[in-house]
Amino acid sequence: MREIEIHLKNADRDLVTRCIKAIDPIDWAVFPVEQQDRAVIRVIIRAGRSQLLIDNVQAALENCTDWRVSVIPVEATLPEPDPLPDNEKRHSLQILREELLDDVTKDAALTRDFLILSSLSAIVAAIGLNSDGVAAVIGAMVIAPLLGPILGFSLAVGLGKFDLLRQSAVTLSAGLAVALATAFCLSFFVELNLGSRELMSRTEVRLDGVALALAAGGAAALSMAQGKAAALVGVMVAAALLPPGAALGLFMGAGEWVLAMRAGLLLLLNVVCLVLSAQVVFRFKQIRPRGWIERKNASRAMWINAGTSLFFLLIFVVLILFLDLGAEVKLPSID
Repeated sequence: MREIEIHLKNADRDLVTRCIKAIDPIDWAVFPVEQQDRAVIRVIIRAGRSQLLIDNVQAALENCTDWRVSVIPVEATLPEPDPLPDNEKRHSLQILREELLDDVTKDAALTRDFLILSSLSAIVAAIGLNSDGVAAVIGAMVIAPLLGPILGFSLAVGLGKFDLLRQSAVTLSAGLAVALATAFCLSFFVELNLGSRELMSRTEVRLDGVALALAAGGAAALSMAQGKAAALVGVMVAAALLPPGAALGLFMGAGEWVLAMRAGLLLLLNVVCLVLSAQVVFRFKQIRPRGWIERKNASRAMWINAGTSLFFLLIFVVLILFLDLGAEVKLPSID
């Protein structure tokens, strides 16, 4: 349940009350305020109908001025309201579009803390990979902040938010670039351990890696769409991005260009899969713009991005199948 609080002019009150009555809320009331010609309407509504009410209120007040809608989560209310009809239950766990957009926008912002975390996680990952330390690699994935820009890019495509699309792309590129540069610099201070299974596994590009990245992106998007904490799912996203990025930097610093190419291919493959699967989930959950024109633009952007992602994914799959990129690299023994 949610409490929707609407601040508006008295002259616009009837427009909103008609929208509220049409939704059949749990309860609602109008309160006068100290400011002249102003009112506050508070509505307690089931979660499955919150998005519809907000969209209708926005449409009703589109040509009005000086109004604001606030959303407040409600843990419980007494007496207990009637349950939602069966055809609305599937929306009851879905987060509001505005809530999701606010959360993702904050996580996709390029900040100093984001760059510092990207660098620190790359250091931990690179050392863990080179020393064959599984625990260190897992720890690096926990602190890596790469979930935000991935979901921001996918959500921006679904909503046609090109500012968020650009911001997420820049943030993701900067995070990966910082991680790559950090691992590259670290390679000059540590001797590359080609006997590390953790490190060499990032040169194996297999179809099960495609499944991992697709599952990680879809699970992260679904968790966010349901309003659940996606921190643990973010570890799966980081697992698909951070270790290959750190391995790429180590190989480049050591002059192992063939291994670097394989790690870079794995990194690009995972980025494409993460974005594509998250975008599909957001589309499946019907997270889309309110207006018809915005929906049309968002749909066009989605098909362009999906087509481009599928094109690259097909190329990667062909490379995996015909170039044997999933095979373990055989290195010469050192006597």
